[in-house]
Amino acid sequence: MKLRQSNYTTVKGKLSTTLKSWLPILQSNVNELEDEFKKFQETNPFLEVKSGFEKNLSSAVATSRKEYYQRESTFDKIETFSTYKKSLYEMLQEQIAYPLFPTEKSQNIAMEIIEYISDEGYFEGNSQELSDKLNVSFEEFEKIRGRFAYLEPVGIGAKDVRETFIFQLDNIDVEDDIYNLITKMVEDFESMHKFKKDDNYQDALIILKKFKNPPAIEYLKKEQEVIPDIFVDISDGFIEINLNDKYYPNLKIDTKSASDYENSTTEIKEFISGKLKEAKDLVDALEMRKGTVYKIGLMIVEHQYDFFLGGDIKPMRLKDLAEDLDYNQSTISRAISNKYLECNRGVFSLKGFFSTAIDEDLSNSSIKDYLKEIIKDENREKPMSDNKMLDLIEKKFTIKLSRRTITKYRKQLNISSSSERKKLYKLG
Repeated sequence: MKLRQSNYTTVKGKLSTTLKSWLPILQSNVNELEDEFKKFQETNPFLEVKSGFEKNLSSAVATSRKEYYQRESTFDKIETFSTYKKSLYEMLQEQIAYPLFPTEKSQNIAMEIIEYISDEGYFEGNSQELSDKLNVSFEEFEKIRGRFAYLEPVGIGAKDVRETFIFQLDNIDVEDDIYNLITKMVEDFESMHKFKKDDNYQDALIILKKFKNPPAIEYLKKEQEVIPDIFVDISDGFIEINLNDKYYPNLKIDTKSASDYENSTTEIKEFISGKLKEAKDLVDALEMRKGTVYKIGLMIVEHQYDFFLGGDIKPMRLKDLAEDLDYNQSTISRAISNKYLECNRGVFSLKGFFSTAIDEDLSNSSIKDYLKEIIKDENREKPMSDNKMLDLIEKKFTIKLSRRTITKYRKQLNISSSSERKKLYKLG
């Protein structure tokens, strides 16, 4: 299988001042791109922005996709522009598995809990009644419900706003002082202002504002149509990558109108010169956006080659891509934000090709793998505490984490605490 590129390979290695000035253009998806340029058109009399979209989407699909894929019907073409989004309950049911729910009993309890989760993501059942129904203790039922704190979407399965915020807090890595303060603030929402004198109040407030309420809010939003930025076509022994620039706005600079002011005052001439430069910079920025997104598509196909042939997605870091392209990592993050790739396997978010990271260098899966390794080889007479495991992990990966993060990963792996492991070792 060979990689066949289109003619679109020109892109600057360094992020120029032009693109730095118009980062929103890079960050916008195809749907938003036209609006970004029209903001400039409102104040620039020499810039004309023509829409790349046609009024009838089905017509647009038929014309723009014909050269990339030969589909059997117009319906198929329209359908490929929608990303299937699993329902909240499908997402939850898929996560009821090992290691969080290792036994049939725990899975049955979890499935019962799902039945009582509202569309907003809150648990609306009566724990005591359900535990009686399932013939388990109240404590065991609540223990299983507590594991929902580690499911996606984060905060799901909580009974109220306070609990969903605690669930979400437990899924981020923050300093203990801030963690404790946020816990106090959440428990006392009505009098939150009384914590203003705390040195960490502003940091805690910033974190709180990022929490979702309700936890399943993204599932309440109407599914939006997705137009991919990149097409990956596999045919005749080749993988071909194409940029979907058919929907990009067309920019034109009206230099003729500018020439009418040749005999104007110096002030007017300077104004015209500035606006013409702005318009030219925008044209350059659009071309650089095309080149940047296209080259990212090339790198994704190169790193994820097996995936496009039916394999699994491999671990891939933003940092690696940034180094390969000689860009800042933040630039790559903007460039993949809200953008999609379409291939014979469906439509995928560009972000989905990158592993979640503890920091810019380290995948959280690496932490978990090492955690399992050190527990497997630990002294059974004296099992390691979470603090001890934290020390070993920080030394191995040269990173700074909180003890709560290690505890969270241990629970996600269904690994008991040191005291519980000691009892199990003695029994076994």
